[in-house]
Amino acid sequence: MSDEILKVVNIQKFYGTRGNVTKAINDISFTVEKGEYVAIMGASGSGKTTLLNCISTIDNVTSGNILIGNEDITKFKEKKLSKFRREELGFIFQDFNLLDTLNAYENIALALTICKVDPSTIDNKVKDVAVKLNITDILYKFPYEISGGQKQRVAAARAIVTNPKMILADEPTGALDSKSAKMLLQSLVHLNEQLNATIMMVTHDAFSASYAKRIMFIKDGRIFNELIRGKDSRKEFFNRIIEVVTLLGGDQRDVF
Repeated sequence: MSDEILKVVNIQKFYGTRGNVTKAINDISFTVEKGEYVAIMGASGSGKTTLLNCISTIDNVTSGNILIGNEDITKFKEKKLSKFRREELGFIFQDFNLLDTLNAYENIALALTICKVDPSTIDNKVKDVAVKLNITDILYKFPYEISGGQKQRVAAARAIVTNPKMILADEPTGALDSKSAKMLLQSLVHLNEQLNATIMMVTHDAFSASYAKRIMFIKDGRIFNELIRGKDSRKEFFNRIIEVVTLLGGDQRDVF
């Protein structure tokens, strides 16, 4: 029996007026099972970020349905949507989105504080996730005192501390140097394999995508191709990704 955490059914997202309509997402359907690590790739303007925004409840679909844990989020009113976003989804952004006036501990704890979790439980949860992401030594430092890679691991800790149904990552390595990017990607693999976290990551970078277990390639608002890593090594998977990127055509600088 499958354990679907996400079901996307015939979603479409149009922008513009009747005379000038842009189809950002054009009839996409797929499912993600609990514990999967899925990457979405595509050139700039392909619709990959719009797709993530619709799944993350930041944007609304024009038509179709998105079910997360059997709840159809396209039917939610704004108040319920806000509560769902806060309690059931974890976010990792390219630019970290940490609050400069809070230290790392407080940034991680914020979502739990908003949900009125009692202080002793918050303390245990924050320290537990800090150990898993190797950031215990920087918990009481402010964002300006830590590196980009450390900031992104704090952001990852904040994303998972509420034990969300899904972690949604939008170009999480985009602002990092190669060493920090590799550390973050290894952290995401750890969260996926050791904690069974369900991760969906949008990336233009084949190296980042090669850490995932499955990749969906988006072109012109549709799913163009899909790769499953299977028993491939990460390097073998990377080479398969490059082959599909070549098939996608266009300016490859847009994809990488």
